[in-house]
Amino acid sequence: MKKYIVTLDKVERKDLEALTSKGRHKSQKILNALILLACDEGEYQKKRSINEEIARVLNISMKKIDRVKKRFVEEGFDIALGGRKSSRIYTKKADGDFEAHLVALSCSEPPEGFARWSLRLLAEKVVELNYIDSISHEAIRRMLKKTKLSPGGKKDG
Repeated sequence: MKKYIVTLDKVERKDLEALTSKGRHKSQKILNALILLACDEGEYQKKRSINEEIARVLNISMKKIDRVKKRFVEEGFDIALGGRKSSRIYTKKADGDFEAHLVALSCSEPPEGFARWSLRLLAEKVVELNYIDSISHEAIRRMLKKTKLSPGGKKDG
């Protein structure tokens, strides 16, 4: 029993053939187009290939073929070709007020026993001063890079 049956109309088929034969497109988009063309069971298909043959010729897994067919049947032509957009929402931990405190701290004198502030020292200090709950040294680096206060910005000597 076939779970997902791909049937392309004349226009979709023509678009896929154009996409695979000319122009510059992402490799995954072209691969998905080739999969759809090969799996097509519509009236405009000349010779349908079986999944094993498609996987062997395109050097891909059977799961990839199944995923593309499933996306085409459930979500449509465009999603099957290009994939879904990420739905993950990234929230910023630090606001402008925190960044101002960070810049002021990085411009101040370093702690006793240190020649200058390191990113890890800054991260520990802003948590200690309760400017923020937790933060990585990498996040500190990105914020300071935007303000051109990166510790590696100046050459010594």
